[in-house]
Amino acid sequence: MGKKWPAISRYKIQPDKMPTTPMLLHCSGVTLYNHILLVFPATVAQWMWRPPTPLPERAPSLLELAGGVTGNLLLFDFQYFIWHFLHHKIRWLYVTFHAIHHKYSAPFALATQCLSGWELVTVGFWTTLNPILLRCHLLTTWMFMVVHVYVSVEDHCGYDFPWSTSRLIPFGVYGGRA
Repeated sequence: MGKKWPAISRYKIQPDKMPTTPMLLHCSGVTLYNHILLVFPATVAQWMWRPPTPLPERAPSLLELAGGVTGNLLLFDFQYFIWHFLHHKIRWLYVTFHAIHHKYSAPFALATQCLSGWELVTVGFWTTLNPILLRCHLLTTWMFMVVHVYVSVEDHCGYDFPWSTSRLIPFGVYGGRA
C-alpha cells in the first residue's frame, strides 16, 4: 500500500525494494510450518504445565499495567539484543539458526515470523517467561504480548515512521530495525 500513499511511502527504508510473491510465499510457509510444529505444541505444553487460573479480582492499576508492559519490553529487548548480537558474531549460530531471518532483500511485516525453530523457541521462551519473572498480572501479560507483537511487526515492516516505538527512548537504546 505504501506506493499508493505518498504520505506513507516517504518513510520506506528501501524505497526501491518491494517484497515479491515468492518471498511472501516462502515466509508464509516457514511461518505456518513453525506454528504447527512448534507454537501449537508449546502452547498445549504450557497449558498443561501452567493451567489457566481465574483472573484475580483486582485488575492492575494503570501505572502497574504500564510499568509491567514497559518492564517486559525492556527486558525482552535486552535479551534479544544479546541473542541477536551473538548470532551475528558467531558464524555457526548465524548460518545454522539466524540466516533465514535475513534472507529477504526487502523488509515486510510477515518477516517478523520467518524464523528458524531455535529462534522461535528462544524468543517465545523469553516472551512467556519474562512476565512470570516480573510477577505480572495476567492482564499486564496479555497487554505485553499485544504490544510486543506490534513492536516486532513495526520493526520489520520496512518503514521508519516518526511515531515508531524505537523512537520513544532516545539514543537508539530501545528496539531497532531488522
